[in-house]
Amino acid sequence: MSAEAGADVSVIFHSNEAAAASVVDACQGYGRRARAFRADAADERQLCGAISDATSALGAPDGLVVSAGVFEGHPLEEMTVEFWDRVMAVNVRASFLAVRETVKHLRAAGKKGSIVLYTSTAGQRGSSVFSAYATSKGAQIMFMRSMARELGPEGIRVNCIAPAWTETDMADASLTALGRENVAKDFVLGRIGQPADVAAATVFLLSDLAGFITGTTVTVDGGMDMRG
Repeated sequence: MSAEAGADVSVIFHSNEAAAASVVDACQGYGRRARAFRADAADERQLCGAISDATSALGAPDGLVVSAGVFEGHPLEEMTVEFWDRVMAVNVRASFLAVRETVKHLRAAGKKGSIVLYTSTAGQRGSSVFSAYATSKGAQIMFMRSMARELGPEGIRVNCIAPAWTETDMADASLTALGRENVAKDFVLGRIGQPADVAAATVFLLSDLAGFITGTTVTVDGGMDMRG
C-alpha cells in the first residue's frame, strides 16, 4: 500500500524469501523501486547492516515500519528464561535497534521522518497466557512515547499501531484453534481484522496527513475494545 501511495520500499525479512519477493514485485508493479534484505531483527549486526544496505540502495529513508514479532504464549509456570528473552529480543530489542539505526540515517541526510511500531491491543489490556507477548508490546508503547518526546524537536514523528486479531501467518494457528467465527463475535464490526486494515492506518501515519500526530497509539480493532 505504501508503494501504491508513491513510496519506494525496502523490505527486511527473516526467512520467508518468497513472501518478501512477492512484496517487492507488487511494489515494482506500481512503478516504484523496491528491494528485499535478509536479517534477524533481534541481531544488532544483521539488522543494522540491512538498514544500511537499504539506505545505500534506495537512499535515506523517509519512514520506518517495525512489524517483526513473536506471538507465543505459555502459562507462568511453563515459561522459561530462554522463552521470555526471545520474545523480548524480537518484540522490543528489534524496535530499539531499528529506530536507532533509522534515526542515524535521517539525521545524516538532514531529514524529518515518520516511524511506526506495530504493537498490539494485548499491550494495552494485558493477557493471562500471552503475558510475555503483552509485556513486550506494552514496552513498545512506552518506547514509542519516549522516542516521540526525544525526537519530536527534530521533526521526527513516532507512533504505534495496535491491531486486535488480524488474519496473518503469525495468528493463523491461534485463530484456527479458537475458531474464527467465535473470534469474530468479539468485534463490533463483526469480522476479524485484515492486513489491509492495518496497512491503511500505517500509510496514514507515514504520510503528511498525520503531520501533527506523534506519541500516540492508533488502535485498529474493529471496536473490539468496546466489547470488554
